[in-house]
Amino acid sequence: MFLNKLTLILVAISLTLVACGSKNDKKIAEAKPENVKVFEPNWESIKKNYKDPEWFNNQKFGIFIHWGAYSVPAFGSEWYPRQMYMDTATFTAQLTPEKTGPSAAYTHHKETWGDQKNFGYKDFIPMFKGEKFNAAQWIDLFKKAGARYVIPVADHHDGFAMYKSNTTRWNAFDMGPKRDVLGELFKEGRKQGLIMGASSHYAFNWSFYNKKDRFDTTDPQYADLYSPKGKDLTQPVSNEFKQKWWDRTVDLIDNYQPDILWFDFYLDIPDYADMRPKIAAYYYNKGLEWGKEVVINDKNFDHEAFPEGTVIYDLERGKLPGIRKLPWQTDTSIGKNSWSYVSNWQSKTANQLIDDLVDIVSKNGNLLLNVGPKSDGTIPEDQKEILLQIGNWLSINGDAIYDTKYWKTFGEGPTEVKKGHHSEGQNKDFTGQDIRFTKKGNKLYAIMMAWPENNSVLIKSVKSSENKVSNVKMLGSDEILKWSQNNKGLSVEMPSKKPGNFAFVLELTL
Repeated sequence: MFLNKLTLILVAISLTLVACGSKNDKKIAEAKPENVKVFEPNWESIKKNYKDPEWFNNQKFGIFIHWGAYSVPAFGSEWYPRQMYMDTATFTAQLTPEKTGPSAAYTHHKETWGDQKNFGYKDFIPMFKGEKFNAAQWIDLFKKAGARYVIPVADHHDGFAMYKSNTTRWNAFDMGPKRDVLGELFKEGRKQGLIMGASSHYAFNWSFYNKKDRFDTTDPQYADLYSPKGKDLTQPVSNEFKQKWWDRTVDLIDNYQPDILWFDFYLDIPDYADMRPKIAAYYYNKGLEWGKEVVINDKNFDHEAFPEGTVIYDLERGKLPGIRKLPWQTDTSIGKNSWSYVSNWQSKTANQLIDDLVDIVSKNGNLLLNVGPKSDGTIPEDQKEILLQIGNWLSINGDAIYDTKYWKTFGEGPTEVKKGHHSEGQNKDFTGQDIRFTKKGNKLYAIMMAWPENNSVLIKSVKSSENKVSNVKMLGSDEILKWSQNNKGLSVEMPSKKPGNFAFVLELTL
């Protein structure tokens, strides 16, 4: 719910409408909610008027989609457009060299496609046809996976917009697939009852491409794709480019009305400091016009680019070790080694991803899981199978995930989770001793991350002196369970047959 200030304004508008009648249509039009501006472009106003929408926290599971012209070379990752020009050193986002010598993508490109002056990234765009893309099939798959919201990448660092853009010629409606990919997904997703968002990674386009005269990246006729930045790596973001970023983002907001707007890194650097409260206020006020609460996801959890209490924070390929009382989100990919489709794509297992979902939800978070379609618009079979396995698990155990809240403790067991961005590779697999908790009404869900040894479990956090249990059952099983409770905890004997292959949920009635 929005704050009382907005409520009073809308009540006043309603009274005006009643009093004026149809004779004062012009005045009535001037008093419509779209003229209400609650959020001013400063953090004080945004902090005062913003509250994380409860609907976002209730959804728990969404789908991310990285699909673009970078899926044509299908090499390395979605950063191929950057790496293909890295002939002497590979640079991080902070412009520090990771290694010397040409990148693998640079060498691969030269050997496979030719010199970067004659065949640049722009030349992949006509090859990116998406001839088998079918929005209805994608959305149907995501629904079967149990997802409640979908966030396609609208603008990646490469500068190619996956929608019908009014601000750049480099877009999927006018080039490549020659279809409004984002628009088709939004239409179909909303038709099937999903919440639809869009991600913007465009801020980093300023510094994404390496500029050297022997590449096509310095050709002025392509500056609107490769950015107008010069060859100086330390050149600050120009006011002209920031205005371009603004116009492009506002165009995306106005024409697609996303429920969620997800921002990538680089928007957190000092150069964009003036743009952050401005875009937040603009988008939140648009939400008021549209009559819905909207969400900004921001990935810069440690940098506080968007102050706490103004957006929902997001961790890339990482989790939190404990409960965060404000909602948060992990974004990760089915692919271990890439977000976009690559020829050597390596998928995680459904078991790993379900465990991630359970662990994240027990700590008051959401999971945004990425798929990487091929350049022709098909989602590879191994990714489909993993999504369907997750969906099958949620069809049985969804009561323990959707619309739940965190409990007094997120869980128990020996396996610790590392904190922060890109920390998932440091985490160990969960065991049968690892249990996570969620709650809903008088139900407490104890989710065992693996089948316990000896077919029995002692849940130490559920002591009779603190939480009296009146009934225990396992979701997906009709067997009556043997259980007992005392001050050491709740002891439960498992059913004779496993109701699935992944995490197992005990529903406790308190």
